[in-house]
Amino acid sequence: MDSPNTLILDHYFPSDVLKITEVIETDKIIIHMKSLSKTCICPRCHQTLKHYHGTYTRKVQDLPILGKNVQLRIKAHEYICDNEACPVRTVAETFDGFLNANRRMTQRCEDFICMLAMETSCEGCARICQAMNLHISGDSVIRFLTEHYEAQPVPVCSETIGVDDFAFKKRSRYGTVIVDEATHKPVAVLNGRDSNTLKTWLWQNRQVKRITRDRAGAYASAICEILPDAM
Repeated sequence: MDSPNTLILDHYFPSDVLKITEVIETDKIIIHMKSLSKTCICPRCHQTLKHYHGTYTRKVQDLPILGKNVQLRIKAHEYICDNEACPVRTVAETFDGFLNANRRMTQRCEDFICMLAMETSCEGCARICQAMNLHISGDSVIRFLTEHYEAQPVPVCSETIGVDDFAFKKRSRYGTVIVDEATHKPVAVLNGRDSNTLKTWLWQNRQVKRITRDRAGAYASAICEILPDAM
């Protein structure tokens, strides 16, 4: 029976696809793992691949443990895509939900960084992470936030919206924010505050019937041209 004071690391990793083979602790914690997968899905043709091409080692950063930096060394598989119509010949496996393709951090690590950045700032988040022995730069935090934003589904707004301008940088660069009046949540942030910027968005959302705005002439002309029957 396991001692109640023993930390069982296997419980914190997807044990159905990854197995811990060795743990080395110095000034950081290095966890060696190997993949247990037998198949892989091709990202291009979506066929199930079963033939191994080889193995390689992925070096990945995970959340710190008791203030120590954690590095994973995962012995992962590459598979051969047998579909002759597919342009991909070999596929490196991913561990969806835990570690995705071409990532140097686990998904939970990226999620934590993005949440921290949203509550502080990108540079502030990077400084806090460095103090936690989680190595990342402010530029990487910005990249994570951008990728997470672009991966979100396009929000669908109701028939009533609110439109207003705001400053990315005062007296230098402005944008337009569109809010769904039913949910009171932003559905779009547009670069610029001229009529052409709003026209493009309105043309793609012709279900809008009611709009609240200030008295800016640019927005008024865009609405009258694209949605002349809107209130």
